[in-house]
Amino acid sequence: MTDHDRNEHAENGDGERVVVRDRRRIDPVTGEVRPPSGESPDGGAAPAEEVPVSENAVDPRVDELTAEVAERTADLQRVTAEYANYRRRIDRDRESVLVGARVQFVSELLTVLDDLERAETHGDLTGPFKAVGDKITAVVQKLGLESFGTEGEPFDPSVHEAVQHDTSDAAGPTVAVLSAVLRRGYRIADRVLRPAMVTVVDRGEGPGPDDGTAPEPAAEPTDEKPV
Repeated sequence: MTDHDRNEHAENGDGERVVVRDRRRIDPVTGEVRPPSGESPDGGAAPAEEVPVSENAVDPRVDELTAEVAERTADLQRVTAEYANYRRRIDRDRESVLVGARVQFVSELLTVLDDLERAETHGDLTGPFKAVGDKITAVVQKLGLESFGTEGEPFDPSVHEAVQHDTSDAAGPTVAVLSAVLRRGYRIADRVLRPAMVTVVDRGEGPGPDDGTAPEPAAEPTDEKPV
């Protein structure tokens, strides 16, 4: 006999349903000891009653947790972007400091490089003197030093210092080019250590309409009729 069979149902005088539960430890019919409430007759724990859950039921904490995850994700993205900007700024400042140090060091050697260039031009850069000059040149080149200013190069006022300007008789559009380099210019990266001292001349880019060639004469009209 189950607990449900032991429960007696009755109605009181007002028509309300009354449930009477039999909680006696000894079954009056079989005389056996009934198991305590919550245990099965064989001594094991009674299975928990399953509570039906609606498929459409939504945990009220889902929206709250979703909003919290979105907030934490936005915070992480913002911190990541700030850190990336910080790294780029640090790398840029470090590179600027390194370039500044190289510029300051190499600037002190420009006069030495000028002396080496003049000695080479006059044929005096030979023997041990040439070996020392080559080592100095290799060191400054390793630090990023570049020279500029050659004959025929277009004139650029931002890096060239013109000390003389000549004109040519070339007709048509002209372009200013370097006709002579009096002192070589140097730079490291985008920093100009010293502009090149040059002589500039205007040269024509192509023949113009008055290039000295005579135009072909136009054919004279005749009174002859075609046959």
